[in-house]
Amino acid sequence: MYHSDFASFERGDGSRASKIYIPIDCEKIAGKLKVDPDIVFGRMYYHLEKQYGYKQDDGGNVHFFALKVGNDSKCVNFPLMTSVLAGLRQERKKFWIGTAIAVLALIVSTVSLTVSVTQSAGSNKSMHLTAEAAAD
Repeated sequence: MYHSDFASFERGDGSRASKIYIPIDCEKIAGKLKVDPDIVFGRMYYHLEKQYGYKQDDGGNVHFFALKVGNDSKCVNFPLMTSVLAGLRQERKKFWIGTAIAVLALIVSTVSLTVSVTQSAGSNKSMHLTAEAAAD
């Protein structure tokens, strides 16, 4: 949603204070997600900032979500956000690949068990018939 804002930044044009911190519209995002704007803000500020914001070795803070950057309010660190999203997509892909393999293994096991039980039942009948024939 904000990629064009990030890419179009030119230093000194006065559009915003920083290239990496993009001001976001919580109401617009909430409208796309069909949730309350306070949920978007709360998720960004209280959860994602705490989870992904960090302190550098020199003591400086790298915010995921900053309330104010220069004159801009409610700013997201766009490169950090894209990295976080890429990591989450990779985790989701691993989860679904593992789940698909497990489901496939379950199907193969079920088919194998069914074939084994069916063959076992068939061989028991033929052994039973052979025993009766021998007794006659």
